[in-house]
Amino acid sequence: MFESFIVPFRTVLASVLMCVVHSVFAAPFEDSMAQRTLACTGCHGAQGRAGPDGYYPRLAGKPQAYLYNQLLNLREGRRHYAPMQALLAPLPDAYLHDIAHYFSQLQVPYPAPSTPGVDAALLRRGRQLAQEGDPALGLPACAQCHGRSLTGTLPQVPGLLGLPRDYLNAQLGAWRTHQRQAHAPDCMAEVAQALQAQDVAAVTHWLASQPVPAHAAPQAQPTPWPQGVTPRRCGTAPVPAAVTALPQGKDAQVQQGAYLARLGNCASCHTAQGGALYAGQRPIETPFGVVYSSNLTSDASTGIGAWSSEDFWQALHHGRSRDGRLLSPAFPYTSFSRMTREDSDALLAFLKTVPAVVQPQRPHALAWPFGSQAALRVWRALYFSPQTYVPDTARSAAWNRGAYLVQGVGHCGECHTPRNALGGSTGEALSGARMPVGNWWAPSLRDAAAAGTPAGQRDATVRLLLSGMADHGQASGPMAEVVQGGTQYLRPDDAQALAEYLESLVPQGVVAPAPRGTTLSASQHAEGEALYRKHCADCHGTAGEGVAGAYPALAGSRAVQSAQPNNLIYTVLHGGFAPVTQRNPRPFGMPPFVLTLSDAQVARVLSYVRQSWGNQARGVDEAQVTLARNQRGR
Repeated sequence: MFESFIVPFRTVLASVLMCVVHSVFAAPFEDSMAQRTLACTGCHGAQGRAGPDGYYPRLAGKPQAYLYNQLLNLREGRRHYAPMQALLAPLPDAYLHDIAHYFSQLQVPYPAPSTPGVDAALLRRGRQLAQEGDPALGLPACAQCHGRSLTGTLPQVPGLLGLPRDYLNAQLGAWRTHQRQAHAPDCMAEVAQALQAQDVAAVTHWLASQPVPAHAAPQAQPTPWPQGVTPRRCGTAPVPAAVTALPQGKDAQVQQGAYLARLGNCASCHTAQGGALYAGQRPIETPFGVVYSSNLTSDASTGIGAWSSEDFWQALHHGRSRDGRLLSPAFPYTSFSRMTREDSDALLAFLKTVPAVVQPQRPHALAWPFGSQAALRVWRALYFSPQTYVPDTARSAAWNRGAYLVQGVGHCGECHTPRNALGGSTGEALSGARMPVGNWWAPSLRDAAAAGTPAGQRDATVRLLLSGMADHGQASGPMAEVVQGGTQYLRPDDAQALAEYLESLVPQGVVAPAPRGTTLSASQHAEGEALYRKHCADCHGTAGEGVAGAYPALAGSRAVQSAQPNNLIYTVLHGGFAPVTQRNPRPFGMPPFVLTLSDAQVARVLSYVRQSWGNQARGVDEAQVTLARNQRGR
């Protein structure tokens, strides 16, 4: 139930559909990894023991390198499970490594093995495959890699005992159908492809029926391969690198360009999932189809290594590529046009230091005629002309700097300004809008009751932009990506300048009337309160007071009382983490409730929160939750 702000038009939120049991944290708050990983243990069971339904596997005690590899595989799409993929999408390698280390150190009891309901012959075949293999089929024994006791092998091979049969079946099936992959060479894919269907049933039945040995632990060293047998090689992920710092020892222009690239969050759109930094081909959904980002590395043939400063200025200021083609406005040149030529040249100077990656432009997949040059000419005639930021001489230098950052490189208006059906900005700038794809709401930056900066609240805005956290909210949903990839790197003077400008947008001394809505009946209030105490109170407090630095307060929250509850609904359904920032490197996670609570229950608990502890907002209708669930946070 966190405050959500919205990112540029190009940013798309993947759906997070994930199961969670009722609240698993009932002890007083503690600043620990156990607290931070509640979003994981909601499905995988307390302390990562395994989920109760036989599908979510055990995490506790598995080798750290294995857990880390799987987190990477899920985040980068080599394993296909949308709920996990979306949950992990904003988390950097270093935090995934910390999560893997935490679960690898937990030593908790295993569940009792299942009773096999199959004949003895099938179990014998399963035991043979697990302990001896089948040379005729080219199958090594499971024990060859997973340890003689099948409890895993350090540093990165997991144990096979203590896992539900449904999970084992699902994973072998995923490898056989290429829905699960690993870093090359993918040895498990080779093994799974060689297994026959009846052998999958045999080995999973046998493994699930075996007790876990007392004091089970991964084997310290790999088992030597038999003489004359060619060992299978398995890929692994690299150790996570530290967060890339701004270039050191470079000239001032390159350093300025690197800073601008961060503020514009360029890497977010120009880096594909699991791909090389700035190499492009990230799919960006629009109402008219999919646009694929371009390669910004220094490669001369497929990147911008051969571009001149005039070529780059033409793209940013005029929305034209080097060859004169009109660019799709999914690339927000409508805002970048306001950048100065000096900043354009600095940005190019930095991008030419990015290591070259050969990756051609992938053709866009836009519905006709929206991708045509003719359609783009019409659109530009209606909605675009090159802009130049003109300082307001009646304002301070700081105010003008903030205005320039918001209107130009920060391109905040690409989301916070209303658009019409053709994608043109038509309303008052920064007055709030629904995201063009999906149903997230970019709140008004001009309204103190929405996301505006009231007088005297600049420090709160600065804190949110730099850390992603505020007393009554945190950046979540798409805005988490903006903070994580961009605003956390604001220099102190720029952060203050930006806050000064945003404060000036809000009419001072104007108090918005409290929204009027249907008051909950006594029975509805009691139902909402019961749901809140069961699922929310352990983290957000019995009176919505929250925990400073971890869980935002709900009492008095503008996000909770927003006239548009879209973001609140999405947050409850899909959960997630606050952005990972220099000031908050290991944020706390919120479990998703999409499979735990019905639409009616989500509406009831949110209505309770929006009308309790002094909050005064309209209740949430079940139909609104149904719409959000069907939109799936696209």
